[in-house]
Amino acid sequence: MEWDDMAARRLSTRELRMFLAVARSGSMAKAAKTLATSQPAISKAIADMEHDLGVRLLDRSPQGVEPTQYGRALIKCGNAVFDELRQGLKEIEFLADPTVGELRIGCSEAFAAGPLVPVIDRLSRQHPRIAFHVETAHATTLYGELRKRNVELVIARTFGPVAEDMTAEILYDDPLVVVASKANAWTRRQKIKLSDLANEHWAMLPQESLSWSLLADAFRASGLEPPRARVMTRSLHLRNRLLATGRFLAVLSQSALRFASKHPPLKALPVELPMTRGATAIITLKNRTLSPLARLFIERTRAVAKQIAS
Repeated sequence: MEWDDMAARRLSTRELRMFLAVARSGSMAKAAKTLATSQPAISKAIADMEHDLGVRLLDRSPQGVEPTQYGRALIKCGNAVFDELRQGLKEIEFLADPTVGELRIGCSEAFAAGPLVPVIDRLSRQHPRIAFHVETAHATTLYGELRKRNVELVIARTFGPVAEDMTAEILYDDPLVVVASKANAWTRRQKIKLSDLANEHWAMLPQESLSWSLLADAFRASGLEPPRARVMTRSLHLRNRLLATGRFLAVLSQSALRFASKHPPLKALPVELPMTRGATAIITLKNRTLSPLARLFIERTRAVAKQIAS
């Protein structure tokens, strides 16, 4: 018997959908309610799957159910099966009408407020019925969303190889720079040493962020203690308002500075930040079929990236 015939006889998409619902909810009763079916039907489907596969997929307890190692393996491939099916349906929809579609992407707030704007602007003009869902978060969080297939691609700064289950396409080099409002006295200096800025007012992302970690490493590489951030925030608006006072410094990627708010007008200070050279990249899951809209988005992003690189 062919392998795909064996797989089809052992599992149906209906049973697989029931199993995934149980695994997500941790309860057969909750899964039955979600799927608008009966709990006995759910129990029988799981029991049939375990009998056909010859392994236990769920550990039962009074508190609910928990996937076994076999169940976790099935969850991984089950998510991939339904994701590929969704991607196939998206492709059919796009081929039937290229003016519609939906794309979910993840990126930093700085990228969303900068290079992402011209990409979406151009695509939405050409395809006005396309919907974009943009999730902004820390890169680690976005990689988790990518693995769970909640986003189709991630755009993030990288400083080396990505995880084995991912692929990265470098768009442009993107080092960090120290920035200040043009009202800040430091912008009138021709040369600045990192030690000069140790006691300045810094407005930074939280300490678990990559930019803060890299700034701290740059100070240590110069034999200095990392500065104490006076304000830690993920809010671009608050950061910009603080910079506008002429008293605060911040760290941005070079590309983010290009698209940064003109209120206040920002300027990169002439100070070297060692160990902060990175690249902005498009990151996708290996062996995952990209939708036509995702491929179109990547094509437009490459065009904008060329302008940034030049």
